[in-house]
This record gives sequence, C-alpha cells and structure tokens, in this order.
Amino acid sequence: MKRIDTVLPGVCIIEPQVFGDQRGYFMETYNQKAFHDLGIDTVFVQDNQSYSARKGILRGIHFQNAPYAQAKLVRATRGAIVDVVVDLRKGSPTYLQWIKVELSAENKRMLYIPRGFGHGFRTQTDDVEFCYKVDNLYSPECDRGIRFDDPSIGVDWGEVREDLLSAKDLNAPLLADSDCNFIYGQV
Repeated sequence: MKRIDTVLPGVCIIEPQVFGDQRGYFMETYNQKAFHDLGIDTVFVQDNQSYSARKGILRGIHFQNAPYAQAKLVRATRGAIVDVVVDLRKGSPTYLQWIKVELSAENKRMLYIPRGFGHGFRTQTDDVEFCYKVDNLYSPECDRGIRFDDPSIGVDWGEVREDLLSAKDLNAPLLADSDCNFIYGQV
C-alpha cells in the first residue's frame, strides 16, 4: 500500500497494491499492519455502505460530534465520486480548508479521514456504491451536518440539483449556526 498525504494534515489517499490477470484482480482493502506501517493506527469498529442511483447526487457535509466523532476510511466500489473533506477543527492551521479527491472502482483509491473533519461526496456516474469503515459506532444524538454550499467554506461541487439532495442535507445549518464541537488537538 502507498500513502499520499494531502494539504490537510492526517487526511491521506491510500493506493492499494492490485494484483491482476486475465481473470480479474485481488487487493487488500484493509490490513492492520500495513496501515500501521503507513502511520495509521485507527481501530475500525463499523463498516457502512451506501448506494446512489444517479449521477449528481450529493451527500454531505456530514460528521459526528465528539465524544462520538469518527475517523473514516472511504472508497467507491462501483462507479465514481468526488469526495470532499473539510477541516472543522477550530484553531487548526487548516481550519475550513477543503480538498476534493476522485475515488472510483477503476482507480481503487481510498481516502483516510481523521476525526475532526466533515465529509461529503458527489456522484460522477450513475449506479455508485460507496463503502466506509469508521472508528466509532453511529450515534444519532451526535450525528450532524452542515450545508454543502456554506459560503464560509466555499466547496466547488459543480452544478448541484436540489432534487438530488436529501431533505437532511437541504435543511442542514450553516457552520456558524451549527453546534460542531471540534477543537484542534482535542478531537
């Protein structure tokens, strides 16, 4: 496996080693020792999967407040997405900065997102399956989101159709109106 660091400290792209032949391919998507060797010692406790039927569906920006904040390891197993990660840790040198990374079944890349970051994605194709591991169980009481189009963050999602957003995402508060409790060095 190969680690590619991004401009957001701790957020990194993971490129698995893919072994292929005329029959198909094999790859490890998670190996505790390999991740440890890459500097990632997160203990994952839950796997999740979502399906998006159409190109242009936007999901996010989501996170769980502390004490149930979640680190994530995300990937597209079918189709392609543009994944967005936003630093929501007050006091961080990269506070409110964001990155976009294309994840697809074809490129097989994964993205590691530490606690303290918001996360969302927009489908680039129809028929997208998205899988992710998290290091904390789902907590409805701590489940949060902020507006995908919050001007204080300014994510460039491209053209977004409101009919391809959930009611939850359409009604999410701006960051200034949210109770996001991430503090740099304390998440």
